[in-house]
Amino acid sequence: MTEELTPAEAYAAARRRAAEEATALAPFRALYDFDLDPFQIEACQALEAGKGVLVAAPTGSGKTIVGEFAVHLALEQGRKCFYTTPIKALSNQKYADLVKRYGADRVGLLTGDNSVNSEAPVVVMTTEVLRNMLYAGSQSLRGLGYVVMDEVHYLSDRFRGAVWEEVIIHLPDSVTLVSLSATVSNAEEFGDWLDTVRGDTEVIVSESRPVPLWQHVLAGRRIYDLFEEETDHGGRGSGRREVNPDLVRLARMENSRPMGGRDRRRGREADRERERRQRSRIWTPGRPEVIERLDAEGLLPAITFIFSRAGCEAAVQQCLYAGLRLNDEEGRARVREIVEERTASIPTEDLHVLGYYEWLEGLERGIAAHHAGMLPTFKEVVEELFVRGLVKAVFATETLALGINMPARSVVLEKLVKWNGEQHADITPGEYTQLTGRAGRRGIDVEGHAVVLWQRGMDPGHLAGLAGTRTYPLRSSFKPSYNMAVNLVDQFGRHRSRELLETSFAQFQADRSVVGISRQVQRNEEGLDGYREGMTCHLGDFEEYARLRRELKDRETELAKQGAAQRRVAAATSLERLKPGDVIHVPTGKFAGLALVLDPGLPAGRANGHRGFEHQDGPRPLVLTAERQVKRLASIDFPVPVEPLERMRIPKSFNPRSPQSRRDLASALRTKAGHIAPERHRKQRSAAADDREIARLRTALRAHPCHGCDEREDHARWAERYHRLQRDTLQLERRIEGRTNTIARTFDRIVALLTEMDYLRADEVTEHGKRLARLYGELDLLASECLRDGVWEGLNPAELAACVSALVYESRQADDAVAPKLPSGRAKAALGEMVRIWGRLDALEEEFRINQAEGVGQREPDLGFAWAAYQWASDKGLDEVLREAEMPAGDFVRWCKQVIDVLGQIAAAAPRENSTVAKNARKAVDALLRGVVAYSSVG
Repeated sequence: MTEELTPAEAYAAARRRAAEEATALAPFRALYDFDLDPFQIEACQALEAGKGVLVAAPTGSGKTIVGEFAVHLALEQGRKCFYTTPIKALSNQKYADLVKRYGADRVGLLTGDNSVNSEAPVVVMTTEVLRNMLYAGSQSLRGLGYVVMDEVHYLSDRFRGAVWEEVIIHLPDSVTLVSLSATVSNAEEFGDWLDTVRGDTEVIVSESRPVPLWQHVLAGRRIYDLFEEETDHGGRGSGRREVNPDLVRLARMENSRPMGGRDRRRGREADRERERRQRSRIWTPGRPEVIERLDAEGLLPAITFIFSRAGCEAAVQQCLYAGLRLNDEEGRARVREIVEERTASIPTEDLHVLGYYEWLEGLERGIAAHHAGMLPTFKEVVEELFVRGLVKAVFATETLALGINMPARSVVLEKLVKWNGEQHADITPGEYTQLTGRAGRRGIDVEGHAVVLWQRGMDPGHLAGLAGTRTYPLRSSFKPSYNMAVNLVDQFGRHRSRELLETSFAQFQADRSVVGISRQVQRNEEGLDGYREGMTCHLGDFEEYARLRRELKDRETELAKQGAAQRRVAAATSLERLKPGDVIHVPTGKFAGLALVLDPGLPAGRANGHRGFEHQDGPRPLVLTAERQVKRLASIDFPVPVEPLERMRIPKSFNPRSPQSRRDLASALRTKAGHIAPERHRKQRSAAADDREIARLRTALRAHPCHGCDEREDHARWAERYHRLQRDTLQLERRIEGRTNTIARTFDRIVALLTEMDYLRADEVTEHGKRLARLYGELDLLASECLRDGVWEGLNPAELAACVSALVYESRQADDAVAPKLPSGRAKAALGEMVRIWGRLDALEEEFRINQAEGVGQREPDLGFAWAAYQWASDKGLDEVLREAEMPAGDFVRWCKQVIDVLGQIAAAAPRENSTVAKNARKAVDALLRGVVAYSSVG
């Protein structure tokens, strides 16, 4: 029975309800058939109050609701809202969602491929499109009230991350920013930066998953829980997260088992042991076996992450060969109907080339792959069928985890190691969180499941660490570029541009990292004041006196080192002159005394024809001592040069391992040279005695007023402490200097190079600079130089497409792969000229200290796609082009679209007079935009 409210409480509650109903949030909440979570309500209220928001929440928690509320507010206020995403597929998906809610007339789409209703009040776009609009001063920005940046944690991406910061810095102050991020461990730091550059920003962090996540390990026939039952399973609750002891025992037993070899035990004991091992044998289940097991446990639909495209395709084939069928007849018919409808625009002759029939067979059985090498249309069909429950097992690369709305009941990870572009490395806690975040469908599943397949050598503790560390830090990857520099200088001038770059998140993080060092410098400076007081002398400037003492000490040390080095060289030279049979006197060490040289032990390359023992660290003679020991000596045993006292013949029958041989030869050694007294090495006169600088410093010291002070040595101790602390402080200050103004210093170098090349003149952007400002991309300066030098003049559209492909394409193969096939004639000559221009730019960048390793500068153009682009633009068939390119259809389409994008930029930037480039660039776009490349993913 509910407790009745007092009249005052009922009145207050009614007032609260009336106030809530008067807000924009109330009708927005009514659009959904579920209640909003507290973090969503808090973020929406902050937005309605006029604040910017940063929402950091786990994958699948519904943070896009906050972005949709920004759309709702913009439409209600008669303003515009731009909704930005990192990838085109996500833009297409969001566009479809918003069209469903608000109608096609109020929603537009702008990506590199598509432009639909671009002047609508709500436009979905990729982040690069918005960046380009900001630099171009597009009229579409008028009336803009809100910008939603979905997946804003992408600014950590080392290739594209800078775009997010450019947008955040350059958006007009009147625009309210909505930043949606995965859970990151430094959300407050990112929020502080947003507060600095965008004004009042509310940081809302939610760490609870809407659907609890259970972690498992699949080993052999059994699915083990990763954590014991009393843990909270869902994320960051208060429960203890102890690793399942069964798993720990399993790992210990499996990892202690020998990899091979025969059991040495005999008889019944060995038989019993083999039987026990056979019963408890653990293996990594095959892919069909995993899917069957998940199906039996009611854990489908599932996404299995395999960090290889070929692995994903192989997994589908393995499931088909195993006879897996996850759909009934009705499901198969529905799949075929949807697939035929979605692929109706693809010419019949292309279907076989694209592997359509094998792909369809997998889909009908409820099994599919999903990776970047697939045709975009095929990927979108897989996504649609998975969401509809008609595909129940998807084998995907990690790109699926990036924002696509494709949740599953279970996520399977085959391995915890992936290729990161340079080496095989363990996946990070952040990557694990992103991948497993797909498990658990809100409103459908009571719980989600993350399943890791057992691998020999697996450490359950390490896996628990990945699963238990729910967050990862956001690190800026911001770097200035040539295009950015000319656009900034054009809009703001050099000085203001420099200031703007110093407001980047990269600089913000760098500055914060020196806070601790700065505090140490302050403490050191306070200590220096105290030491200075301690060394104050009433007779004169003790700091000057201490400097003279230090200079004297340094000079004496330097001369002593030189003398020691000269003695070492003399000693080594004397050892190199030794020959077998020389009788010497070892001056120091454990084996000091009379010795016979058996082998001079010269370094490699100095054996003088003798096949002695070779050493890299100077001569190491092998000797027989008078005490019958055979030892190899080192240079440390000879601090002074050594000269032979006598010579002896070493019998050919001498065997250093025979005690009798050693005894006889040692006796002969004592008889031959035992009476000879070693020549005493005379100590040479010290170089310091004749050094003029030392004499000058000693004279200056004796003449200094402080030399006669009674407390001179006390002052000297304080002065030495002062000097050491001052030296440490200078090192700290150099570290601070190295970390602060790093972005601005890089910008200064870029501006200096652009000034040298006549793209900039002080705050003026030249005609060449204005051309560069319209060219976006990694090789922006190279493209501009090609236009400037007329490299592409006279090329036909197909030849131009081949040349432009070198500006965007990056091979997945190693650098030492076979030389690519190139079109002949003018195109080949133009490609060669492009490489020569790049060589010139590379030398200039080295001169101006612009470092490609730091993500700034021009990489070498890659000619690997030139032949494919030329063939396709020359109207060759898809079968022929893909066969010669040895490239998946999805990659081919993606590279073609990137070439089309850059051709469009070149058409806009090329000279209008006395030039054919602009016209042929537009023709090249038309030539490339056909067949599989032209299939629009929006419609």
